[in-house]
Amino acid sequence: MTLPRRSDGSKSAEAHDTRLAALLSIASSLLVGLVLIVAPWTPFWEANWMLQPWPVLRTLLLNGFARGAISGLGLVNVLVALADLHARLLATPRRG
Repeated sequence: MTLPRRSDGSKSAEAHDTRLAALLSIASSLLVGLVLIVAPWTPFWEANWMLQPWPVLRTLLLNGFARGAISGLGLVNVLVALADLHARLLATPRRG
């Protein structure tokens, strides 16, 4: 699904859309990463009622190694978001 094109067809409008899409991508990746880092260590993680029918899966997800792995995935998400932000800042032409 693509967004409809603007009628003026200006390059500045396209550049604005590209910057907005990049910003939203970076923000969502950063947010998901932070949630994955913090969530496994909160009481909400232990009180997850959706895992009640599967006690083996619940035991696995409450294991410290699994929590650490999930937090590690969150750290990877944060690092990817920061690298993308860094690349976008370096690619932005400076106005002099």
